[in-house]
Amino acid sequence: MIQEYTNGGEVARPVEPFDAKKPSKIKDAPWGIDVAGWNYESGTIVHFLADDKIFETLNYKLPFFLQQLKEYAYLTAGIKFEVVDRRTDQHFFYYFEGGIKTFLKSLNRSKIPLNQNIFYANKDFDNVNVEVALQYNDSFNENVLCFANHLKNNDGGTHLTGFRSALTRCINEYAKKSGYTKDGDGLSGDDLREGLTAIISVKLESETLQFEGQTKGKLGNSNVKTAVETVVKEALETFFEENPKDAKAIIEKNMLAMKARIAAKAARDTVIRKTALEGGGVLPGKLADCATKDPKRAELFIVEGDSAGGSAKQARDREIQAILPVFGKVLNTERARLDKVVDSEKFKSLIIAIGVGIGESYNAEKLRYNKIIIMTDADVDGAHIMTLNLTFFYRHLTDLITDGHVYVASPPLYKATWGKNKKYLFDDKEREKFLKTPEGKTAITQRFKGLGEMNADELWETTMNPTTRRLKLVSVESAAHADIVFSTLMGDEVAPRKRFIQTHAKQANIDF
Repeated sequence: MIQEYTNGGEVARPVEPFDAKKPSKIKDAPWGIDVAGWNYESGTIVHFLADDKIFETLNYKLPFFLQQLKEYAYLTAGIKFEVVDRRTDQHFFYYFEGGIKTFLKSLNRSKIPLNQNIFYANKDFDNVNVEVALQYNDSFNENVLCFANHLKNNDGGTHLTGFRSALTRCINEYAKKSGYTKDGDGLSGDDLREGLTAIISVKLESETLQFEGQTKGKLGNSNVKTAVETVVKEALETFFEENPKDAKAIIEKNMLAMKARIAAKAARDTVIRKTALEGGGVLPGKLADCATKDPKRAELFIVEGDSAGGSAKQARDREIQAILPVFGKVLNTERARLDKVVDSEKFKSLIIAIGVGIGESYNAEKLRYNKIIIMTDADVDGAHIMTLNLTFFYRHLTDLITDGHVYVASPPLYKATWGKNKKYLFDDKEREKFLKTPEGKTAITQRFKGLGEMNADELWETTMNPTTRRLKLVSVESAAHADIVFSTLMGDEVAPRKRFIQTHAKQANIDF
C-alpha cells in the first residue's frame, strides 16, 4: 500500500503495487532521504522530501535519523534497516541479531564488565511485553535507557520504577541470604546504580499508552510497573541462582558503593556546613563574588590559574560576574567516587560557590548563578582542563547541563594588528582566512599564550562582554553517546582510547 502526502495533506490517488526496480521519485531530488526495510518485498519504505513552502530549512540532520534507526534496529532484533541519503548517495545499514543484548554490549564496550553473563529477560505479563538487559561494569556511573513501543523515555516512568523496585528487592534478598548484609543494614537504591548499565523496553497496545508531557519523555501506565517488577524479579532470582560468580561480583560492587556513599555523605555534610546558603558559613576564599543577589543575572567564571584569574577579576563586570580561579588540573571524576570528589579541595570550592549541593543534597532552587562558564586557555592544555571540568559536571551535576546553565567561553587564539586597526582570530581557520585578505597580508599576528597574557580590556572585549563574546552552551543530545565518549576518553581502559586516537588522528588540531 502506498500513502503520499503533499501540501500538508494526503494525496488521493489509486494504489499501485510497489515495484522495487522502478526508480524512486525522489532519486534526483537534492534533499531526499529514504528509510527502508532490507527486504523490499516485505519491508517498509519511507521517503522524506520536505516542502520548502512549509519548512524553513530542508537541511536534514542526518545524525538524528541514523541514531533513531540504529536504536530501532537494536530494539527489533533481526530486522535490517537501510538509510539512503540522496544528497550524497551515502548508504547506512543497521542489523543486530542480538537485539538489546548487543545494544548493552555497545554501551559497555569501553568499560570492564563485572557479571560476564548478561542478565536478559523477555516475557509477557498482563498484556505487556517486558524485555530487559542488565550488566554491571567497573565504572561509578549509571546508564539506564528506557523505551516504550520503541519511543525513548528520557525521564523514565513506570517501567523504570518497576525495574528499580525489583532490582533493589532481589539484590537485598540475595545479599542477606548470602551473608553480605544483616537486618537493618540493607543496600539502598543508590548503591545499586553505581556501574549499572541496563536497557528496559516494553511493548503494549498503542491505544493504551499513557505519557506525561508532550515530549513523551515519561511513561505513565500504572500496570507497566507491576509487569516489569514481576518479570525482572522472577528472572533475576533465577539468574543469581544459576550464575553465583556473577551474583557475587554484582553484590560486592554494591557493597563498595554503600561504603562510598556513607563516606560521601560525611564529606558532603562538611561541605554543606561551610556553604553560605546554609547560614553562618563563608564562600571560598579565592572566589571574587558579584554584587547582584539575583541568580538569574549572575554569572560564574571558572578560570584556570591565578594569573588568568587576576586578569578576569580586573576585566569583569563586578555587578553580575563572579570569578573562581582554580590552579592546575582538577581531579578526573570519571575515575573517582563521589566521596573523593567532594573531598577534593578544588571541587569543594566549586560546589560551595555554585550552591546547589551534590548527590543526594542537590537542590536546584539554591543555584547562585544562572550561567556557569568554564574559561580556559585556547590551547591543548586549556582543552584538557575544560574536559576535566565538563566530566565533573556531566557525571555529578548533570541537571546543570540539561537545564542549560553550563557554558564554555571562547577566547581568541590570535590578535592581528595593522596600523591602528586590530582583529581577534579565534582559531587557525580564521587566521588562515584572514591572512588571505588584503589587510591580512600586512598585519602582524600575535598568538596569545594564555588568558593571563591578555590585558583586562582585551579579555573583556573578546571573552567576557555579554554583547560581544562567544559562548558555547553545553548540551547532551544523546546521553548514551555522551556516556560512551566520556568513558572512552576519560576512563581507566587504555585500549578504547588508543583505538579512538588511531581512528581520529588525522582530524586532530595539533598545538605545537
